[in-house]
Amino acid sequence: MSAIPMLQIRQQNGRIGIDADLGQYSIRQPKADLQIKSNPATLQIDQHQPELVVDSSRANAAITGGTHLEMTQRLYSNVKQIFLEGIAKRVEQGNRMTDFHKPGNTIAEVYGKEQALPTIGEHRGEASIDNVDIHFNVRKTDIEIERGSVDIDVKVNKPEIDYQRGKLQIYMMQYPSIQFIPPEVDQTV
Repeated sequence: MSAIPMLQIRQQNGRIGIDADLGQYSIRQPKADLQIKSNPATLQIDQHQPELVVDSSRANAAITGGTHLEMTQRLYSNVKQIFLEGIAKRVEQGNRMTDFHKPGNTIAEVYGKEQALPTIGEHRGEASIDNVDIHFNVRKTDIEIERGSVDIDVKVNKPEIDYQRGKLQIYMMQYPSIQFIPPEVDQTV
């Protein structure tokens, strides 16, 4: 028995090769442009000088008598009183003289005694530890503040996006093939 000759078929599948690289993104965003403008605050201070007022006119009047007018007013301030006292004394002397018949009311006794002169007022002012008046005037400091301002201007820059494609290469690594191998034929017949 002889073997049945067989036809051999060999098949090789095709193979496709793919070489792919991903694309690349490049994203860049420049910093925002920032402009700041400030107006400074102003401060104005008015500080007034303190004022010292010393009034020593009463002390001057106590030491030297003061001005001519003040001294004259003090000297003659009690002239009216002296005048009234003088009139009262003369009336008393006259009343005593009307009673001359009484003992002790003789002309010598009424008018003969040395009489003190009336005292005119003191030409100087009164001496006292409070004769100098001191006043210290302090005025409030004026402070005026004018607020400053800040102007901010922001310019946002858009992002810069760059895309570079990757490569895509498709190729045949192995082509498909079919191979038919016939059986061996006996050629001896």
